[in-house]
Amino acid sequence: MADAALSSLRKLPSVDQVLRYPAVETAIGHHGRAETTLAVRETLASLRDALRAGGDAADESTIAASVLSLLEARRGSSLKSLFNLTGTVLHTNLGRAILAEEAVEAAVAAMRNAVSLEFDLDDGRRGERDDHVRALVCESTGAEDATIVNNNAAAVLLVLNTLSQDKDAIVSRGELIEIGGAFRMPEIMARAGARLVEVGTTNRTHAKDYRAAFSAQTGLVLKVHTSNYRIEGFTAEVDAPELARIAREHGVPLVNDLGSGTLVDLSCYGLSKEPTVREAVEEGADLVTFSGDKLLGGPQAGFIVGRKDLIAAINRNPMKRALRVDKIRLAACEATLKLYRDPDRLAARLPTLRFLARPAEDIARQAERLAPAITGALGKGVSVEVTSCRSQIGSGALPLETIPSAGLSLTPEGGGKALELLSAALRALPRPVIGHVTGGALVLDLRCLADEEGFVENIAAFQHGRSV
Repeated sequence: MADAALSSLRKLPSVDQVLRYPAVETAIGHHGRAETTLAVRETLASLRDALRAGGDAADESTIAASVLSLLEARRGSSLKSLFNLTGTVLHTNLGRAILAEEAVEAAVAAMRNAVSLEFDLDDGRRGERDDHVRALVCESTGAEDATIVNNNAAAVLLVLNTLSQDKDAIVSRGELIEIGGAFRMPEIMARAGARLVEVGTTNRTHAKDYRAAFSAQTGLVLKVHTSNYRIEGFTAEVDAPELARIAREHGVPLVNDLGSGTLVDLSCYGLSKEPTVREAVEEGADLVTFSGDKLLGGPQAGFIVGRKDLIAAINRNPMKRALRVDKIRLAACEATLKLYRDPDRLAARLPTLRFLARPAEDIARQAERLAPAITGALGKGVSVEVTSCRSQIGSGALPLETIPSAGLSLTPEGGGKALELLSAALRALPRPVIGHVTGGALVLDLRCLADEEGFVENIAAFQHGRSV
């Protein structure tokens, strides 16, 4: 056995020999000599390991095929397009909001061309990048002024650092939230240089608690929308209008962090009402912060809206430059915000609202249509049934709100291990399919499935790939 392996190792071609294979020479034209050489070295190293372990020798076509396969794998993006059938519309791990076609087109145009990012075409002088969205944001929110940064966490950080560095920031204990990725409000406040002053208790905070906390060192009052959890039972909180009056009495600004933020009344789409940014402004907040890639339905961004003098102070903060957005996201934000000017067609054009507003009956009909194709692709070892389920918004928005939906329940023979293999096989498809496991089955919630034909073509690859 050792002699046979040694003989095969000696017969392995050199790197230069493999580079002269016709198929590999062609690959050099597509991938470059350096990248192809690296792939050849890795392929030969793998073959040596296999031969030492008792594997079979490889001929020219096998070696060339391995090199080409490795090159294609290295060329592909690690950010793979996939089918989000988890039932969570704004899934943080899957990229949150899908952009409207108008936003995609605007982003592509910005990528392909030089743009007037910070150039005033009227007078030929340097311009301000925020101007591309400022008027649109103010129009949608009723605010005096607005600025944009790279996400809502950055918006909160920048506001705190500008208005409360080395000063007290008053916040209710019941609003000291933690969101995904270990983002904790007390830690953000500390990084911003603000001194946290907690008032009230976890479940009950009163106006007197805020009033007792004011001092000459107070920089601001912070109200945080607890969008990702609810405290129920024996509770009390000071609503935004009253808190605004209290802050005004003491001459300090009220900052209302809405988190997800929404520009429209979600109850119009059959969902529970969330406070809109316009309502937060009208209730007296001096500044309001919110996200662009959650309920607003745009790219990742953070907005700060409110008093003109405070926005001006924020824009003078040197930290603003470190947190600004690029031309691509600005273009996508502008295009997304323009969709809100046509509320009658908003749900049809904005994917986030379209998915959230989809009737369960429509989704159930889609499940009925897809069931035969899925059954045929997965084979007899997997039971496929149409099932009712409940979707959720995701990204911390309306955590207790679920939406009636429908999907396909996939139950493989063999239980737990077979279920793991089925999930892995669907993730290994050309366009991975991500569902959620519940009750011994993999459920594919179809609420966010827009490309039905593409899904059927993609799932057909299962027949030629892994088996359960």
